[in-house]
Amino acid sequence: MIEKARKEILEANGGVPPKVLDPFGGGGSIPLEALRLGCETYSNDYNPVAVLIQKCTLEYPQKYGKPKEIEETNTYLGQTQINKRTINLLLDDVKRWGNHVLEEAKKEIGKFYPEEPDGSIPVGYIWARTIPCQNPSCGAEIPLMRQYWLAKKDKKKVSLRPFVKNKKVEFEIVGQNNSFPNNFDPENGTVARAVVTCPVCGAVMDDKTTRRLFQEGKAGQRMVAVVLHHPEKQGKTYRLATEKDMEIYKQAEAYLEKKRGELFEQWGMEPVPNEEIDQNSVKPRTMWLYGMLT
Repeated sequence: MIEKARKEILEANGGVPPKVLDPFGGGGSIPLEALRLGCETYSNDYNPVAVLIQKCTLEYPQKYGKPKEIEETNTYLGQTQINKRTINLLLDDVKRWGNHVLEEAKKEIGKFYPEEPDGSIPVGYIWARTIPCQNPSCGAEIPLMRQYWLAKKDKKKVSLRPFVKNKKVEFEIVGQNNSFPNNFDPENGTVARAVVTCPVCGAVMDDKTTRRLFQEGKAGQRMVAVVLHHPEKQGKTYRLATEKDMEIYKQAEAYLEKKRGELFEQWGMEPVPNEEIDQNSVKPRTMWLYGMLT
């Protein structure tokens, strides 16, 4: 059917492939079908995600072609052996450039992700925003968390569990040995729709109070947990954040300020986005409610 359609399209256009332009290509369905029909195809989009998707579906398959078989010659103890293997040229290219970017990033920021004693490497730091409890007899720092899950899959469920010690909210990690305490539901956090419940005294703050505390600059932040990955193992593991993690964070913060100054000198502009958020746009309007204006 495709061959017949291509032939008839060529005949109808005087033997010349017709030019097709899709100025708002999006996911690329129109340019893909135009290519299949043998047309000379052009596509635009101003969304970089759409452009990447179209490159992957329209451009790279033609550029790289199908996986191909290559021969590799190996010499061992004077004997030459020829091995054949199938390679995917696109996959190899993505791996090569991905590793290049990773190695370049490691040179500059690898020190802020130090290796653990078992060889695992931090791949993420989990934080919670905080506000002070408004009960005058309490005043505890409340971590704002809608739920406590760290991993929630059929075969892997890991969660933080809060508990109170010396009028402070502490955490432990549960589920890594497949056991969860009774009467604990990780779905129930400290905040829902900006209404906050203090785990220490049980006081409840309404949404207006929560937003006011943010607007007045009384909200804080707290590093809670660290996500780890071992290069030779599958999946991720988790541990609680420590003072050492906070020291590394402070080093990263200081390095950011130094880098910020260097880039400002080079570029002649602020490298960290600081433009005012348009309060009339839909999503950022909620950020304005919490005093986040830039």
